Amino acid sequence: MDIRPNHTIYINNINDKIKKDELKRSLYALFSQFGQVVDIVAMKTIKMRGQAFVVFKELAAATNALRQLQGFPFYNKPMRIQYAKTDSEVISKMRGTYGDKDKKKEKKKKAQEAAANNVNKRPAVPGSNSQAHTPAVQVPDNPPNYILFLSNLPEETNEMMLSMLFNQFPGFKEVRLVPGKHDISFVEFESDTQAGVAKDALQGFRITATCAMKITYAKK
Repeated sequence: MDIRPNHTIYINNINDKIKKDELKRSLYALFSQFGQVVDIVAMKTIKMRGQAFVVFKELAAATNALRQLQGFPFYNKPMRIQYAKTDSEVISKMRGTYGDKDKKKEKKKKAQEAAANNVNKRPAVPGSNSQAHTPAVQVPDNPPNYILFLSNLPEETNEMMLSMLFNQFPGFKEVRLVPGKHDISFVEFESDTQAGVAKDALQGFRITATCAMKITYAKK
């Protein structure tokens, strides 16, 4: 019997050699392309090894992520993804909060208030031209190039994270990190046009809550 669609997706066959913090950051970077991720549960217990739950705010985002990332080579192992059997019961049971509806309501109310505040603060839609041209994220640019220059990256950025973000775009070739400098990187595409599409889509993308990625064409 098929499991009904819900906001929470269950992932297994994850490389269990990855440290928990890095795993959660990488899952966030990968799955937040599809919509707002409200929670990620990954545990290193024997029973939960190689598994994780990702909770989306919107059902459509969960569905899209499941379809697009099914079999995705995550740390060299193809991910197996399905909807969690129940929307958030699994997660609340893990945390010992199952049945505590008042806390859930309060948490939901706070999340809605925070979301409302964010909407007021950021009228532009992420990835849209209007956001790209607001003073907050406007970046001086060079002439079009098939190589992109990334800056303002968080310290924990790694090649895997950036590859997962950029390889969804046609023409992606490789990510090149700069030894000794964690906050910058280069991403190469097959053509200027393909690089431009990725640049516009991911401009201002937050790998972590505090670091909005800046993308320009690399100098020729």
